[in-house]
Amino acid sequence: MRLLREDGPLIRVGHRGAAALAPENTLAAFEAAFGAGVDAIELDVLDLVGGPLVVAHSNDLFEVSHGAACGTVRDRSLAELRELAPELPTLDEALEFFVDRQELAVQVDLKLSERLDELAAALQRHGLVGRTVVSSFHRASLAAVARALPSVRIGFTYPEDRRGVARRRILHPAIRLGTVVLRAVLARRVGAMLARAGADALMLHHAVVSPEAVAVAHARGAAVWSWTVDGPAELARMEAAGVDAVITNDPRLFRVVGTLAP
Repeated sequence: MRLLREDGPLIRVGHRGAAALAPENTLAAFEAAFGAGVDAIELDVLDLVGGPLVVAHSNDLFEVSHGAACGTVRDRSLAELRELAPELPTLDEALEFFVDRQELAVQVDLKLSERLDELAAALQRHGLVGRTVVSSFHRASLAAVARALPSVRIGFTYPEDRRGVARRRILHPAIRLGTVVLRAVLARRVGAMLARAGADALMLHHAVVSPEAVAVAHARGAAVWSWTVDGPAELARMEAAGVDAVITNDPRLFRVVGTLAP
């Protein structure tokens, strides 16, 4: 798969499929992203206690059921979850979506730190190892995946968004201040981050991206993918900074900027 854009166009990645167009992390969202012309689709993987690996962003049932119920996810059976979130796919069901869509790459974002051998086996079973980048902020999990699948691409996510704080409006002023500080110092840390994670790419929140950080990553042969970019101004800044890929909830964004149209 292509991690670096080099002289090509920006790599277009649908976040959780296309979360602005259909319920996130569902086959409907994947179809919406594919129809919008993305190059890759990002999805999240969570483990059910005593059940299969599923495509879900967190252990929060309110989020996974799209507001239908409250509680936790991991301690429920797949049958119970399907009553509350009927569109919830297993990992195998999600990966099957990509098998006949050879032009699509896959970004698997880990929301689990165990059963990584099952994840590796699923990617091999569906023939997707060469089309997948596995990402996480958890270096030990990335190392485990790399041992199981030496040829898979590895992406280190930074910074960790603990408990979805980036979506809490009341915290936005503090987050903006923090990301300004991170952006100023990040370029000096890029080399160490890549080395410690054994990463081929950095998955950076758009607010911490700078041209300097991108240049350092590129000098080390690593790509920079930015998340989650949902506005034209953010997209233009990422393009100017030289990132390789942009991850968005709404892939129609790429059509707004004429130079990025498919």
